[in-house]
Amino acid sequence: MIKAYAKSDIGKVREINQDYYYISDSIDEVQLYMLADGMGGYNGGEIASKLAIQTAKSYIENNFKEIDKDKESIVQLVGSAVEYANMIVYEKSKESKELEGMGTTLEICLIYNNKAFIGHVGDSRIYRIRKEFMRKLTQDHSYVQKLVKDGTITQEEAVHHPQKNMLMKALGCNAFVEPDVMVKGFLKDDIIVMCSDGLSNLVAHEDIFQLAKKDIERAPKQLVDLANKHGGYDNITVVIIKNI
Repeated sequence: MIKAYAKSDIGKVREINQDYYYISDSIDEVQLYMLADGMGGYNGGEIASKLAIQTAKSYIENNFKEIDKDKESIVQLVGSAVEYANMIVYEKSKESKELEGMGTTLEICLIYNNKAFIGHVGDSRIYRIRKEFMRKLTQDHSYVQKLVKDGTITQEEAVHHPQKNMLMKALGCNAFVEPDVMVKGFLKDDIIVMCSDGLSNLVAHEDIFQLAKKDIERAPKQLVDLANKHGGYDNITVVIIKNI
């Protein structure tokens, strides 16, 4: 059985919350959890994040019953859902001047048969806690992450890098996007944490681990409060899922 809790907050600086999330009801046939952090224009980011999630959700729900439930088919379904959402957001951005250049990150986590099928674009993150260890499952699609990968800067230097928010890849900014799609085990007592960079930029890895592990129901609010205590410079969203 899967339990999930979430919290989204505007933070202390922004005028509008451009983050958006969705969590399945525990009785839904398709166990689906999504998070998006929008960007662009006065309200473009808010439109992009909501549209990406609604589009990907309906794509997965409409096609899930039609596919074979093997690993390859579900991976393909999640990847196609991201690509379809990208196309819809991109087309929407062309409709008016105000929406030009809007985009969003997108995290999809489809849980099926003790596995997490993940689709990822941008710099929102997905972590998995197993026993006493928390591992980041996604790689940020950011300029700073590229510098780390190339060995130009260290992981420590990345934390305070001035171009930290510059994305190499986002959903809806181009006609095509290539998402990262992966499958990870999601066993009994495993916990998945999905969050926007409003959380991961301001709350230490260790604090995310400790609070999520201690109490999944209270952790989303506690983590949001902690990010706000540390400045709340961005919208903050966190989704926590546990395989009970």
